[in-house]
Amino acid sequence: MTSNNVPGGALPLAEGLTLNRMGYGAMQLAGPGVFGPPADRDQAVAVLREAVELGVNHIDTADFYGPTVVNEIIREALHPYPEGLHIVTKVGARRGPDGSWIHSLAPDDLKAQVRENLQHLGADVLDVVNLRLGSHLGTTDDSIAEQFGTLAELRKEGLIRHLGLSGASAAQLAEAQAIAPVVTVQNLYNLANREDDALVDRCAAENIAFAPFFPLGGFTPLQSETLSAVADRLGASPQQVALAWLLRRSATIVLIPGTSSVAHLRENVAAAGLVLPADAVAELDTIGA
Repeated sequence: MTSNNVPGGALPLAEGLTLNRMGYGAMQLAGPGVFGPPADRDQAVAVLREAVELGVNHIDTADFYGPTVVNEIIREALHPYPEGLHIVTKVGARRGPDGSWIHSLAPDDLKAQVRENLQHLGADVLDVVNLRLGSHLGTTDDSIAEQFGTLAELRKEGLIRHLGLSGASAAQLAEAQAIAPVVTVQNLYNLANREDDALVDRCAAENIAFAPFFPLGGFTPLQSETLSAVADRLGASPQQVALAWLLRRSATIVLIPGTSSVAHLRENVAAAGLVLPADAVAELDTIGA
């Protein structure tokens, strides 16, 4: 890494895997609807390089962002990858020609997706691969033994170092853990969406990184008079306060807010240093109650 900063603090998860808790989600580096190329590829490259300069060592991506576009931009911007930089990717989906999102969990295709991630990232091994199961619409308790077992086989072959889950239920986490260690869970969670409170606590107890996707609300950004009032009082943006609340919520929450703007990236990373007073936390806690 080119910076000694550790935004949000460091979270050791496994041998050779320590994530700085303020990471970066690369999804927005693709075109509209996470489909096609960005309007400004040079700006996308600049955002990634600035993230590393700011001390981010955890970049979340997927080969179905674009598709392939985001991984190729990551490779252009950062390869050869700095020591200690961890790229976390996902498998379990494809994109239709119209940009639609298609579940793709057949074992043979999961293997193909892993190899495509390796190719487009220019990597010999993937640091962390999350099995994408649910979406922002919710989770299920469907068995994932065959799919997760496929990734566990690739881990034994040396193509993957660590495994995680995205859009998973508590039952699916337990099923996966019976097959291989799980280091990350990536689910919908933010100030206004707290259905996974119990899973957040479980991950903390088991030293599993919980990465909230849509930490700022997602397709519909967080809007709350309470959030705005707290932000005004603290001299911060509502987005910074929402991110700071998540870091305070659990010691194993890691953040992956996305942006295609260097200025917005700096604002997000600065949220790691925002201290929330107890009265502010109490007010914010009422938002999702």
